[in-house]
Amino acid sequence: MIKIIPNKKNISAEIKNCDLRKLTNSELKKIKSSLVKYGMIFFKNQNLSSKAYITFAKKIGKPAKYPRLKGLNKKYPEITVVQRKATDKGPSFGEQFHTDSSYTKKPPRFTMLLSKKVPKPGKANTEFSSQYSAYKKLPKKYKNKLNKLAGIFSSNGPIAVTTIERSQEKGKLKKELKAKHKLIKSINGNKTIYCSPGHLIGFTNKDENKDLKKFLFQHQIKKQFQYSLKWQKNQVAIWDNRSMLHQATPFKGNRIMHRITIL
Repeated sequence: MIKIIPNKKNISAEIKNCDLRKLTNSELKKIKSSLVKYGMIFFKNQNLSSKAYITFAKKIGKPAKYPRLKGLNKKYPEITVVQRKATDKGPSFGEQFHTDSSYTKKPPRFTMLLSKKVPKPGKANTEFSSQYSAYKKLPKKYKNKLNKLAGIFSSNGPIAVTTIERSQEKGKLKKELKAKHKLIKSINGNKTIYCSPGHLIGFTNKDENKDLKKFLFQHQIKKQFQYSLKWQKNQVAIWDNRSMLHQATPFKGNRIMHRITIL
């Protein structure tokens, strides 16, 4: 029987006693509910082939093709290789808090990572920040303001600098993508801040100034809302892009992750 172990302050959870290749309907239901409740869940010791990985992803939702980089191969175009090389000079891919593909009209609800090659544990963590918790701690005046606002998100936002090295190798789209989204979402009755600091370039209400953006970014990533995930080989993590921000941490070395985004 699978075991769900919430982390501190219920920000993310580890799921044990689980083989993602052989899930029962009951186990899948618990996984899905835990994902929505905790924002991010992870599973250790999952030696998945690309076929098994895609099969599991399809049980969560519909895999999406990432608009910025080419897929793993023709057979598995939905799998994106997120790689860090020891020779890389720039920042790691995704090295700034963000939510994936917020610059698209229909962003992915979930993102999955499968670790294929990792440095030693504690190096190259992925950090998460719960936007359920961030919303709860917003002062009332900001809740009222943000509930009425939408943001403008761009693929050329601040985080674009972290894609340069991978885009040179595997890039497929050079034009800017933009989309507008409400800044507050409701998931199963729980409100969350939907704002990607890596992609937000402004608000639909042009009267709002940079002070609101600065306050929002600083508030969203307070340490009290965060959890830092340590990686080991053959580990799977899934998170809800509607309620979690994430970022790669700086490191030198080699790392290979296989990513799937899910609509």
